[in-house]
Amino acid sequence: MSQTFAHLRNPVPAACPSRPLLASLAAALLLLAPGAGAHAAPRPSASLAALASGQISFEGLDLSDEEPKPKKQRAPRKAKRPKRTPETAQTPPAGKDQEQPSSSSPSQPPAPQDLGIDLSTSAPAQPPAPPPKQAPVMTFDAVDVSGKSAERQRLDAAVNLFNQKRYETGALAFFEVLKDPKMAEHNDEAEYMLAKTLYRLGMYHSALSQFKKLLAKGPTNKYFKSCLEWLFYIAHKTVNEQVVLDTVARYANEEFPERFRSEFRYLLARYHFYRGKALDEAGQADESKKSLDEAKRLVLMVPRNDDFYAKVKYLEGAIFFKEGAFAQAVESFKEVVRINNPRTSTQADTRLRELAFMQLARTHFGHKQNRYAIFYYDKVARGSDQWLESLFEASWAHFRIGEYERALGNLITLSSPFFKDEYFPEALILKAVIYYENCRYREARAILEEFEQTYMPVHNELEKITGANTDAQGYWAILAEVQKRNREGGRSTGLLLERILKLALTDKDLKAVNDSILELEGEMDSIRERPDLFKYSELVKSLNEELKVERSGLMSKAGILAKVKLEFELGQLKDLLGQALRIKFETSTMEKKFLEDSLASPGKVEIVKKYNYSVAVTDEQVYWPYEGEYWRDELGTYEYTLTKGCKAK
Repeated sequence: MSQTFAHLRNPVPAACPSRPLLASLAAALLLLAPGAGAHAAPRPSASLAALASGQISFEGLDLSDEEPKPKKQRAPRKAKRPKRTPETAQTPPAGKDQEQPSSSSPSQPPAPQDLGIDLSTSAPAQPPAPPPKQAPVMTFDAVDVSGKSAERQRLDAAVNLFNQKRYETGALAFFEVLKDPKMAEHNDEAEYMLAKTLYRLGMYHSALSQFKKLLAKGPTNKYFKSCLEWLFYIAHKTVNEQVVLDTVARYANEEFPERFRSEFRYLLARYHFYRGKALDEAGQADESKKSLDEAKRLVLMVPRNDDFYAKVKYLEGAIFFKEGAFAQAVESFKEVVRINNPRTSTQADTRLRELAFMQLARTHFGHKQNRYAIFYYDKVARGSDQWLESLFEASWAHFRIGEYERALGNLITLSSPFFKDEYFPEALILKAVIYYENCRYREARAILEEFEQTYMPVHNELEKITGANTDAQGYWAILAEVQKRNREGGRSTGLLLERILKLALTDKDLKAVNDSILELEGEMDSIRERPDLFKYSELVKSLNEELKVERSGLMSKAGILAKVKLEFELGQLKDLLGQALRIKFETSTMEKKFLEDSLASPGKVEIVKKYNYSVAVTDEQVYWPYEGEYWRDELGTYEYTLTKGCKAK
């Protein structure tokens, strides 16, 4: 063997990766031109693209499924009529962890009485004959009707169903109120209660649609402020808070409740950051600057002792990075790291902390401070969301300072069967360059041929897809079909289409929209599990139409993002294939020179020599020879030993 593999094992294995990780394509840097620009990032999409769209996906909202618990009620006295429920039992007191607005809640009726609205004072002499069986219909429990109109009684009966957690029936009752012209004066309350009922049913997109209708009536509406609060509750429950960002931005000039103001400013700052990024890509630099300045203004309004302070500081760092103010960006990211130190904070956000480490590493790498970059890459926890990306990007930093064995060791981990679905085409380019730098021309050429055989079909398929005259919906349909087949039969679509899907979904923005589409479709499918009275109702038909319109909009957005992502990846793959061809040409030139020198000299010409190497390790490590097998607890610990290389070295 001309080289050996080994890895350094710690006596106590580190944590294993818990789920597959998404990674973005990295463009080759300093392959044959070590003097790249001072501000070059490790890969075109790994710095600002990952920072702006890929790495800004926070999980800072409360996504717990707990519902606020109503106050306990005393048992009813032994009497003909039960004790009426106090009004405070309708709406739990709003607290930090409760999901019930604290203001503008409608008045609620007393508790139910006897079944049916029966105002008679005497019982019939003979019990009526049992009626024939009929299809299920709605029934309303009795309420106190003293001093109330018939319309008010009807709405109170519907509210009573909500209080009893009979949400399907309650939703139908509120919808009937909305459809009745005689109930027009109660429409706002019925619509508000319908939205709350849909939320309790877990139909968050449908609930959001109802709250939007009330918000559209303006601040003079009785339920306007409460509906603003419900936007945040829905953002906590949906997989992608982006679905409420546009609505939050639409009412940015309104006064939000005090306990949600920091969250509101954070969400609105994110909205302006994404808007500024999109405007810049569209060539509207002036408008882009205005949006970014507004985002910075909102960030500064969040106090240091607030729960959202770390998130807005990370966003501030992203804005500074986007503007090229790298020193300020570094300070912002360092502040995020300090705030989320698990040794000093009991509520440290480790995921946000690692994102900050990644951006610190990329910023230093872009300024050719490679050892600082490696320091920060090594801070990313093994098995975390950013771990594979950090290993790959750290390999470039090791390559820059001549630590070829560390770089190759990282690449061994990336090529393990555990991560066979991950997309790192540039890893083979880096590996070939390292062999070329060590005069191992035959191995370098073999690696480049492997790269061409693997990724040329992907390139051709991408050209075919992006070259077709397909609209946004068409791009989404391609991805949706692949996802559907993968769910039904694993790898039935073939490795090629799986790679293409992986390509698209490495984009964080696209993944977020895709998750929203899947969530919305899941909400539509969940209706089939509801009782017949509910799922075949006019209400459900109306909700389904609204959900279809929302899904169509999300699909168009996802299609546009997919098209942009696939076109970007096609361009990157073309560039990598071009670099591979140039490296292959240089390799062939050096091999030709070697043969010419051999023919010109009477003796054998040597261009490589054996290196001196040692397998000595520290007392805290164990040397373990690599024999072709992979173990999870060994990933990330490999050292690739070059046993021979350039004679001149």
